[in-house]
Amino acid sequence: MQTIELMAPAGNFESLQAAIDNGADSIYFGVEQLNMRARASINFTLDDLPEISRRCESKNVRTYLTLNTIIYDHDLSIVKTLIKKAKEAKITAIIAMDQAVIAIAKEAGMEVHISTQINVTNIETVKFYAMFADTMVLSRELSLRQVKKITEQIDKEQIKGPSGNLVEIEIFGHGALCMAVSGKCYMSLHAYNSSANRGACKQNCRKKYTVIDQETGIEMELDNEYIMSPKDLCTIDFLDQVVDSGIKVLKIEGRGRAPEYVANVIKCYRDGIDSIAEGTYSKEKVISWMQELEKVYNRGFWSGYYLGQKLGEWSKGSGSHATQKKVYLGKGIHYYPKAKIGEFKIEAYDLGIGDTILITGTTTGAKEMNVSEMFVNDLKLDKATKGDSVTIPLDFRVRPKDKLYKIVENKVEV
Repeated sequence: MQTIELMAPAGNFESLQAAIDNGADSIYFGVEQLNMRARASINFTLDDLPEISRRCESKNVRTYLTLNTIIYDHDLSIVKTLIKKAKEAKITAIIAMDQAVIAIAKEAGMEVHISTQINVTNIETVKFYAMFADTMVLSRELSLRQVKKITEQIDKEQIKGPSGNLVEIEIFGHGALCMAVSGKCYMSLHAYNSSANRGACKQNCRKKYTVIDQETGIEMELDNEYIMSPKDLCTIDFLDQVVDSGIKVLKIEGRGRAPEYVANVIKCYRDGIDSIAEGTYSKEKVISWMQELEKVYNRGFWSGYYLGQKLGEWSKGSGSHATQKKVYLGKGIHYYPKAKIGEFKIEAYDLGIGDTILITGTTTGAKEMNVSEMFVNDLKLDKATKGDSVTIPLDFRVRPKDKLYKIVENKVEV
C-alpha cells in the first residue's frame, strides 16, 4: 500500500520544530495577517522565512505558505511582497484560494496548492484548477467514496498540473472542524464585524445557544446547548481507508495549537501511516493512538463526513476534553553537553521524581519525558519547590528561556 505525505501545522517556531522532530513530511504556516489563522496563532513574520526554510530544508521537510483569505485591492501589494520573499527564501509552495494570489504566485514561478476554501468537490473543478496548481485540498464535506472517485479519475484521465506531474489530492485528517461549508462562515462578521474569511474568527459557534420563540417567549428544549460546535475530526481509526482513497497528502489542522499538540498528533499519525505501509496497522495500535490523542487539546472526536455520515456530531461542552494538561514550573538556565544535564529554575509549584515533564522552546520544540533522577540545589533529592535550582539528565539540549512544565491529569466533565 502506498505511503502518503503527512502535513503538520506550524503557528510558531516551537510547533515548527515539534513537527520536524516527530516525523512531518511538510509544514504549513502563515505570515502576518493574510491567512485563515491570522488571530488564532502568533504567526511568523517576513524575516522568519529564511529560518523556516533552513530548518525544514535540512530535514527534507516541504514548506507551504498559506495565503488563503479573501483578498481586497489594498492587500495586493502585501501579497506580492509576501510571495516575492517566499520565493527568495525557497518556500516550497503557496496555498491559495483567491484567483489574484494564484496568478501572482504563478507569475513569480511558485508552486500553487488550492485551498479547501475554494470547495473542490468534483473532477471537472480539478481539471480547471489543474491549469494553475499541482495539489488541491478537497472540500471537507466529501466522503471517502467521493474522494476515491476523484483520485481514480485523475489517474484514469492523466490530469496533470503545471509541473507535468499528476495532480495530487490532499484532505484534512485531524483537528477542529467548522459548522460552515469548508470554513466559509459569516457568523463572526455579523456579530463582531470580525471576518472568519479574513482569518479573524471569534468562534461564535463554540458557545452555548438557546432557541426562543420571539412571539411567545417559549424556549425550545435542546439535548445539547452546543448545537453549532462540532467535535474534532479524527481519522486514525480508519486511516487505512484514508490511504486507500488515493490521496497524496494528509493535513493536520492546528496552527493555533500548542507545540505539544503538534508533537503528539504528528507522532501518532506518523506511526499510523508507517504501520499501514509496513502492514502492521491494527486495532490494538489504534486504541493506543487514540489514548495518546485524547491527552492533548480536543473537543471529542468523530469521523467527519468521510464515512458517509450526513449529520455532524456536536461537542457537549466548551473548551478542551484533553485528559492531560500542562502546569508551568519554570524556565531553562543552562545545558551541560558533556554531562548531558539540563539546569532549570523552578518558579512555580513542585517537581518530584516520577513526574512527567514537558520542555518547550523555539529551537527545542516540544520534548516530553519522565523524571527519574534530579539534583536540587546540588543535592540529590526527590522533590523541588519554588525558588529551587534543579538539574535533570537529558538526552537533548535545552536552552535559556526554554519553558518547563509538569504534565498532570485533567478532569473534564463532558
